[in-house]
Amino acid sequence: MQKRGNVFSDSILASSILERLRIRTDTPAHMPVAARSDRPSLVVASYNVHKCVGTDGRFDPERIGQVIHEIGADIIALQEADKRFGNREGLLDLTRLENEAGLVPVPVFGKAQAHGWHGNVVLFRRGVVRDVHQLKLPGLEPRGALMTEIDLEMGGSLRIVAAHFGLLRHSRRLQARSILDLMSDRSETPTLLMGDLNEWRLNNRSALSLLEEAFGPLPQAVPSFPSRLPLLALDRIIGNRSGLVSPIMVHDTPLARIASDHLPIKAFVSLPDEDKGRLLDTQRM
Repeated sequence: MQKRGNVFSDSILASSILERLRIRTDTPAHMPVAARSDRPSLVVASYNVHKCVGTDGRFDPERIGQVIHEIGADIIALQEADKRFGNREGLLDLTRLENEAGLVPVPVFGKAQAHGWHGNVVLFRRGVVRDVHQLKLPGLEPRGALMTEIDLEMGGSLRIVAAHFGLLRHSRRLQARSILDLMSDRSETPTLLMGDLNEWRLNNRSALSLLEEAFGPLPQAVPSFPSRLPLLALDRIIGNRSGLVSPIMVHDTPLARIASDHLPIKAFVSLPDEDKGRLLDTQRM
C-alpha cells in the first residue's frame, strides 16, 4: 500500500514538472505584468536575491542589479540583500541602482553598513517616505519586516510591508501574527505585503491562512522557486483591498533564472481615486 502511495505521489510531482516545462517553453521570456487599467498604476515587485549568489554558485551583485533594471519596478522589495552575520554589510551598489534604474532605498536605522532591515530592502522611484517601522520577527532564525508609507508622486499613499518569513512552520505562524498586530490600527491605508513568505501550503496550518484576517482572500500565487524550474510559490504580493493588485506574474528571463535561486514576481497596483483625493486634501492643509 505504501509503495502504491509513493508511486501516486511521484506521478503527481512528475506531472507538475512537465506542466512547468510546457509553460516555460510556450511562454516568451519577457512578459507584460498585466494589462494596464485606465487609472495610473505602479509596477511593484518582490525579489529574494539570495545574497547575490546565483544558481551557478557565483557571487555576482552586478547580475542582480541587471535583473532589477530589467523588471522596471516603481517599488521593489528585496530579501537577503545584506550579509546575514557580522556587520550585515549591504551587497548591492545602491548608487548605481539609483543612477541606472532611478531607485532609492527607504532609509533604515541602526545598521550603518546594511542596505535594509534584516536583509529586507525597499527601493522606490518617485515619492516621499513619511513613515518607517522596523520589526524583528519572532522565531529561531534572525528574521525581520520593514514597513514604510510612501506618498506617491502620482497622488495617494501606499504602505509597503516587506518581510522574509522563516523556514520553520511554527515560526512562520508567529511571524504572520506579528504582521497582523502591526497592521491592527492601520487598516485605512492601501497596503501591500511583499516578500519571501516561505510558505506554499494553503491549509489551516499554513501561516498564509492567518493573513486573510487583514488581507482577505489571498490572490492566486505563481511558482517562483527554484528559479531554474519554479514549482513552489514562496514569494507573494498581497493587497489589503480588492482590486488593488493585478494578477501576479513571475519575471522569468534567462538572466533571472541564473542570478538567484528565486525568480522575481511583479504586478500592477492601481490606487482608488478616493485615496489620491485624501492625500491631496491633506497636502492643501
